Amino acid sequence: MRFPPLAAARSGAAAAVLSALLVGGGAVASPVAGAATASVGDICYSALPAQAYDTLELIEEGGPFPYDQDGVVFQNREGVLPSRSTGYYHEYTVITPGSDTRGARRIVTGEGNDEDYYTADHYASFDLVDRGC
Repeated sequence: MRFPPLAAARSGAAAAVLSALLVGGGAVASPVAGAATASVGDICYSALPAQAYDTLELIEEGGPFPYDQDGVVFQNREGVLPSRSTGYYHEYTVITPGSDTRGARRIVTGEGNDEDYYTADHYASFDLVDRGC
């Protein structure tokens, strides 16, 4: 479920209450629990754009990557992903056909098993990739 941007931007107790109401219960269903997970949705692996599959394959193979920035530490400055220690997340470009730049699409990986996040809007929102669907 994707939360509205306004709800995702809220913090503190109000966000927790809103999340509980929207999700239906007090517990976060995501395997990566944390305060920021209310703003993280889910996406089925099969629903990713074709270029995301290419990026995930390159990550599994260890490269080579098309951009120098691929594989760098993702700082999570936006605070959308669950808070983790520096170096936990790394970002990779998902090529956008027709774009002269890296575009806005990324895969951000966490150190956890199959902890891959997809963003199509340059970190404004994230979806945890569900490889089971």
